Amino acid sequence: MDIPSKYDAQKAENHWYDYWTEHKFFDSMPDRREPYTIVIPPPNVTGVLHMGHMLNNTLQDVLIRRARLMGKNACWVPGMDHASIATEAKVVAKLKSQGVNKSDLSREEFLKHAWEWTDEYGGVILEQLKKLGCSCDWHRTRFTMDDEMYRSVIKAFVDLFEKGLVYRGHRMVNWDPEAQTTLSDEEVIYEEKQGLLYYLSYPIEGSDETVTIATTRPETILGDTAICINPNDERFRHLKGKKAIVPICGRVVPIIEDEYVDMEFGTGCLKITPAHDINDKALGDKHDLETVDIFNADATLNSFGLQYEGKDRFTVRKEITKELEEKGFLVKTENYVNKVGTSERTRAVIEPRLSDQWFLKMEELAQPALKAVLETEEIRFFPKKFENTYRHWMENIRDWNISRQLWWGQRIPAYYYGDGQDDFVVAESPEEALEKAKTKLGKKETKAETLTLADLRQDEDVLDTWFSSWLWPISVFNGILEPDNKEINYYYPTSDLVTGPDIIFFWVARMIVAGYEFRDERPFKNVYFTGLVRDKQRRKMSKSLGNSPDALKLMETYGADGVRVGLLLSSAAGNDLMFDEDLCQQGKNFANKIWNGFRLLMGWEVSDLPQPEASKLGIAWYSAKFDRTLAEIEDHFDKYRISDALMAIYKLVWDDYSSWLLEIIKPEYQKPIDRTTYNAVIGLFEKNLKLLHPFMPFLTEEVWQHITERTPEEALVVAKWPSIRDGDIPSGQEDDSIAPGSTDSELIRRFNFAAEVVSGVRNIRKEKNIPMKEELELFVKNEENTSKNWDVIVKKLTNLSQISYVEASVDGALTFRVKSNEYFIPVSEAIDIEVEIEKLEEELKYTRGFLKSVQNKLANERFVNNAPKQVIDRERKKQVDAEAKIETLEKSLRSLG
Repeated sequence: MDIPSKYDAQKAENHWYDYWTEHKFFDSMPDRREPYTIVIPPPNVTGVLHMGHMLNNTLQDVLIRRARLMGKNACWVPGMDHASIATEAKVVAKLKSQGVNKSDLSREEFLKHAWEWTDEYGGVILEQLKKLGCSCDWHRTRFTMDDEMYRSVIKAFVDLFEKGLVYRGHRMVNWDPEAQTTLSDEEVIYEEKQGLLYYLSYPIEGSDETVTIATTRPETILGDTAICINPNDERFRHLKGKKAIVPICGRVVPIIEDEYVDMEFGTGCLKITPAHDINDKALGDKHDLETVDIFNADATLNSFGLQYEGKDRFTVRKEITKELEEKGFLVKTENYVNKVGTSERTRAVIEPRLSDQWFLKMEELAQPALKAVLETEEIRFFPKKFENTYRHWMENIRDWNISRQLWWGQRIPAYYYGDGQDDFVVAESPEEALEKAKTKLGKKETKAETLTLADLRQDEDVLDTWFSSWLWPISVFNGILEPDNKEINYYYPTSDLVTGPDIIFFWVARMIVAGYEFRDERPFKNVYFTGLVRDKQRRKMSKSLGNSPDALKLMETYGADGVRVGLLLSSAAGNDLMFDEDLCQQGKNFANKIWNGFRLLMGWEVSDLPQPEASKLGIAWYSAKFDRTLAEIEDHFDKYRISDALMAIYKLVWDDYSSWLLEIIKPEYQKPIDRTTYNAVIGLFEKNLKLLHPFMPFLTEEVWQHITERTPEEALVVAKWPSIRDGDIPSGQEDDSIAPGSTDSELIRRFNFAAEVVSGVRNIRKEKNIPMKEELELFVKNEENTSKNWDVIVKKLTNLSQISYVEASVDGALTFRVKSNEYFIPVSEAIDIEVEIEKLEEELKYTRGFLKSVQNKLANERFVNNAPKQVIDRERKKQVDAEAKIETLEKSLRSLG
């Protein structure tokens, strides 16, 4: 088979992805195998691939490909989220660029534009995920606005309403004036911003006295309906029962008392604006205050804003400050750092606003979800530290504001038939709503008999996007509409969830709540939290900062496998990833290393020759090393240390296989390799490929298919994950050439010792510039911790003519030590003795100084009495090693002198 000299990543990626999908290796249907299910965290329908997606989906693909190799029925469900706020904002912007305002369109006209936008831009990210190698079951792709998914959300809403868990209320909510919709508490990001604290003077009615209050928002004084003092504050006790006059608008407001007021903040007096602060609203309800809303939906001032009507709130802040100063109401200003709430989607500053909204009661729903993670551990978090974050939020959970003032999304199934506060019904369809409305009105009322569909008005709002996402693991298998169907019963609960900790409240916690509410069981078994991808300056990657590389360009430059390896090598669970493009180069280099090693292997002529002892030992050692590494990898996967698993494989392939085994079994120049060794090494190489496949799917499949001609059923993507000692390759044979009764540990220990000897000889060659073609002779004194059986490997890897075992030191030789053994290499005439003596004396002087510093530390009673035992042990080992090195150096000097 013709093997190209270089690995062509792009060609391989396109070819093998088409091959996998053509043969439906990613497809899944219920059968008798153990299911392994992952549902993708659905990206926004208008999104494009960024570094966070790359990391998250690479991890999912590693897990799903490994499960497939382990013989499980692997099902990875892809899909997209309709992203109400983000998508509607983009559609509105596009229309505006065409001179069309949303307000000029009917709902149906606007939705037509939204669907056109979705059809044009939606799904781009899913195509990009294919470039990354994601092995999703693409036939199962779901979109939260698909009919089945839409109806699932509506049914869930109706069900919760009928249970008394969904209600409509007039409450203070977070208002995004740019998107002109409410947001849940979790969608508000609080940022520290530098601002001013304004000290304003309010006249006391009927006197020349004034009272000063401090505020960060002087524009809101136009909505003030009271001044509040603490009843325990002697400074203001004389103001009890009096009234104050609000500057500029001249409104006369009561001075009330409440212990809520912090006497230490500002002046100890508060202005109360019930329409624009949640705490003020609570005080307003308690003291029966008037509510004056001064803002329009877009945060411009309304008619209560007087001469500022129609102006933006921040413009008014500047202008009203000037007016307050001119009229003598502004006492002073101070710099003040304040936490300001901003919209997670639009970054606009949030306005607290009173509004009629739909809410979901969460306290009762949260209890099973809280117990599942923190008590029974039915659901496990990796890393475990995120349980504390989860606990804090779940134990302090608030009712969820689930309505949004948008048109793109699942429309709330509430139907109004009258003007009264309770003149509505909730139903899955207009026809059902009509019957419910008639029943509610009562058959005796004439209106019930004449009521028609045309008389019903459906609520204009849509549901929060997360209200569809929280059903995702259930709804993708149609478990809401058909709760006992074959697929939901087979694939649910899903196995693993991979997501970022930044949506633990938005999505993870709510999915757990939904799982126990709608199916009375967990939605997944394990949650793996990735870190955030940051640049080398620890800044979060974003388009605005311009520090996020083009994901597709990275794959074009380094290959998809190279990027995957680069991301995972530095990505410990839950820890932020400091992305460095050099990591992708490292991944690419690794791919080239594997490819070149493969070409070397396939380039050897194979012949029916006796197997050399060195090859037999090498294969036995590597088999043992492979099994030990496999056990380590399995442990890493069990603990969701995915990057550690990759690093273990990386070291196994780069160091043990490529740097050691291939060198041990490599035939002499232009000579063939024996068939026994060759077949064994091919078998070991194939096992390496199986371990690597989840991380580097394209390269491994390309190499796998080049080894020999294979049928589709023999493709690597559906091969069998290695098991320890599966018997298909030689390992640990119990014969005299290896050592009677050898265990894996013994084989590895003896090899490691031999490797140290090899390194010692190689270091001397390197330091003295002795070429490999020049044969050397090695003498060994002591012979402890070693086995002469392994000398064949040492001789081959270092080009030694012979290894001799002696009882005395060898004069005129260079020396190195491995454990308690001393090794001597007679000095060639080409070596300058005087220079060598000078180097040894310099090293001896340094080592003696180092030993003295260690001895001084160990002689310090305070250090010995207070330092941990492991620290003392480490220092004592340094002392022993230094003393042994000094002894060796002194002997080397004597032999040269």
